[in-house]
Amino acid sequence: VQLQASGGGLVQAGGSLRLSCAASGSTFSSYVMGWFRQAPEKEREFVAAVSWSGSGTYYADSVKGRFTISRDNAKTTVYLQMNTLKPEDTAVYYCAAGISDFAGSFDVASWGQGTLVTVSS
Repeated sequence: VQLQASGGGLVQAGGSLRLSCAASGSTFSSYVMGWFRQAPEKEREFVAAVSWSGSGTYYADSVKGRFTISRDNAKTTVYLQMNTLKPEDTAVYYCAAGISDFAGSFDVASWGQGTLVTVSS
């Protein structure tokens, strides 16, 4: 599956952004979809995952309660709604398709290109 992320930009602290990741390929609905991020000089980290049906979600503690992941299998798109953004959320955000146990493990089969989110204080 090929992934194309979009929706990044510059926002003030406390603001909101919605990222989208459009997928091509007929296997989209069979994958767990996720978002990761990489801040400058830091390792890439997990942000959120959503099950193939959309009914199951899993979040990193740092974004729980502020970010919401969802998917639309008919549109082969996954979303990340980010609210109450903080400067520490500044990073390049990547979408991914793969397998997850929803307990901290996410085996990525395909990465999308990143989209930059910058949160100013």
